Amino acid sequence: MSRIGLLNEKPLHASLKQWYALPGDRFEVPVDGFVIDIVRDNVLLEIQTRHFGAIKSKLATLVCSHQVRLIYPIPQEKWIVQSPGTGVSTRRKSPKRGRVEDLFREAVGIPQMLAHRNFSLEVLLTREEETRRYDGRRRWRTKGWVTEERRLLDVVDRRLFETPGSWLALLPHQREPFTSRDLAEAIGIRVDLAQKMTYSLREAGLVQSLGKRGRATLYGVTA
Repeated sequence: MSRIGLLNEKPLHASLKQWYALPGDRFEVPVDGFVIDIVRDNVLLEIQTRHFGAIKSKLATLVCSHQVRLIYPIPQEKWIVQSPGTGVSTRRKSPKRGRVEDLFREAVGIPQMLAHRNFSLEVLLTREEETRRYDGRRRWRTKGWVTEERRLLDVVDRRLFETPGSWLALLPHQREPFTSRDLAEAIGIRVDLAQKMTYSLREAGLVQSLGKRGRATLYGVTA
């Protein structure tokens, strides 16, 4: 049986479960060979803080016979606490601000799931604190800093995606063909994130390829 052991549960996951819970909810419930974070009436609620691809097969199995909602936190504001090992820690606010569209960095791992009638995804925009420690053996990319844990400070907003229309509402271009670069410029995100959006929505059958503009693929909303 697949599960996150409560003894190994990370602080962020545990805090989100507590924040999301309502009276009458059941926790850590065995369902079809898996353990579900929260069961609310007939809906299975799963909290996933990263790596959607790691639960792809779990979701694919569960949506065959259950309503499943995936809950995903995105830090709109984040404070970073660094412990260099000298006994003195520093705390600073990250200049990065998360936004709802960041969900597609993970959704590329489960794109076909987005339009499934038994699947929904809820984004929680959060304020978080991330604790890092210095490990000189790990210099590649992180310059030696390793994230130890994330802690929830607050939930500042939430957005639910449960119908094709709720996903398509993210697109400003619904009546004319657009490229990933058009999308990036229209909503103010990086082109690589816009490419993940168009890929995920295309794989979900919500947008379709309409040809080319130069070397760029043109997309349009699926009729």
